[in-house]
Amino acid sequence: MMNRRTFMASASATTVLSTLLAQHEAEAATPKDTVVIASQIDDTITCDPGEAYEISPQIFLSSVYDRLVRYEAEDLTKLVGSAAASWEIGKDSKTFTFKLRPNMKFESGATVTAEDFAWSIQRVVLMDKTPAFLLTQLGWTKANVKDLVKALDPLTIQMKIIEDFSPVMVLNLMATTCASAVEKKVALANEKNGDLGNEWLKTHSATSGAYKLVSWKPNESVTLEANAGYRLPAKTKRVVIRHVPEPATQRLLLEKGDIDMAWSLQSDQIKALAANKDVKVDTFPYSGTWYCNMNLGDARLKNPKVRTALRYLVDYQGMANSFLKGQFIVNQTFLPKGFPGWTDYNPYKLDVAKAKALLAEAGYPNGFEVRLNISNQSPNTEIAQSMQQTMAMAGVKVNIVATDRKQLIAEIRGRRHQLLFISWTPDYLDPHTNAGVFAMNDDDADDKPKPLAWRSHYMDPVSNKMTMDAVKEIDPKKRDKMYADLQKKITDEGPYILMFQPLTIVASRKNVSGYKPGIVEDTYFFRTIAKS
Repeated sequence: MMNRRTFMASASATTVLSTLLAQHEAEAATPKDTVVIASQIDDTITCDPGEAYEISPQIFLSSVYDRLVRYEAEDLTKLVGSAAASWEIGKDSKTFTFKLRPNMKFESGATVTAEDFAWSIQRVVLMDKTPAFLLTQLGWTKANVKDLVKALDPLTIQMKIIEDFSPVMVLNLMATTCASAVEKKVALANEKNGDLGNEWLKTHSATSGAYKLVSWKPNESVTLEANAGYRLPAKTKRVVIRHVPEPATQRLLLEKGDIDMAWSLQSDQIKALAANKDVKVDTFPYSGTWYCNMNLGDARLKNPKVRTALRYLVDYQGMANSFLKGQFIVNQTFLPKGFPGWTDYNPYKLDVAKAKALLAEAGYPNGFEVRLNISNQSPNTEIAQSMQQTMAMAGVKVNIVATDRKQLIAEIRGRRHQLLFISWTPDYLDPHTNAGVFAMNDDDADDKPKPLAWRSHYMDPVSNKMTMDAVKEIDPKKRDKMYADLQKKITDEGPYILMFQPLTIVASRKNVSGYKPGIVEDTYFFRTIAKS
């Protein structure tokens, strides 16, 4: 449903359930030193942190590999040193010098050095796999990265960036999974045809993090084991993630005690668990943004009063309190609640009288007819039907066109839509990742890059300037204020009806505690999970 995250249901759940009942009837509860998780992990194609970019590997590799800095489980709102004991930022705001903690160990027993970190970061740029863009936006290229990222001594790494970016953004990029340390000696010992160990690291780890990779069996399981040398000991020795795509099957396994946690349950399974005293359900904010895109290529939607009217024709709270309850919260900014730089701004609610007045002022006193493209999945269909009903109250006739996700994306990338309901998730934990796509469009030509603003024919010089000023701002407090102002502008004037933020729903056995899923995949933690 979201940019990188997909939830799937199976039509064959009944057959699978009966099979599992027979298969697991005699099985005992999971071992006390092991946490068994059911999830859908068939998106995993590699366990190399320099290549992995799909949801599932991002989640478990966050607990495998260590970075210079990160948002730790103990306080997910504060960026702190992880492998780095300290760091300094030069007066030019482009030179970053990190001092490593001494005596850190890789799983091999070797000492972690600045050379390992420098080489690992260079490696991401040199391999040029999917996550490389996170680092190359700093101005690093295959030609210059070895000069700009290097070890000064065994415990000191220095980085220089080319672009004019806020130091806050640079540090946030260093907290991403791709900036993790891989043991250079081990990776190069397993190098094939100059691949910097990529093929070997698809199924192995060379880590200094909380866990090491024991095995990855595609479409079956991932097994991790605590790394005894990590500075923050894991409370659980082993974590096993089983590939169980059917939510109904996950529920069954959880109730029987064959798994400790279920990650993909839907509302009907959650309701069914309410009476089970051995199971608990927790929700955590997730960083998605669910919104309706309004294409300004349509003359009616180009009118700001029409766009504002449509925002007043959505029953945000009504949906959140009914069929979306426990799964979504109302959020009308392009940054999710809990994200750095987020501002609490939800100015719109269903107000038919106000919408009618705005439509009349815009020249549409009797409304108009418009097409709404959606993906043919729940709850998208229910959301679209609600919008159809409330917009009709002001004479706006909404014709819903439901297709699969692939067709929907083609429609918006081709700018062929009028209204289109879709969702987005950020690429890293810094406000620029969303500001750069929701607000920025400096060239509306058909052959140019395609951020979300471009897909709506939204090109506003003021929004562009606000975006670029914010990403360069050195003072963190000023930067937050700039992003707050930009969010309000886009909420009120942009080409979107910003609506909901999803929640991560985790069902677990009552004897399991301490799980800390952050707002993005880079901030999920296994080391804090405990079993009693």
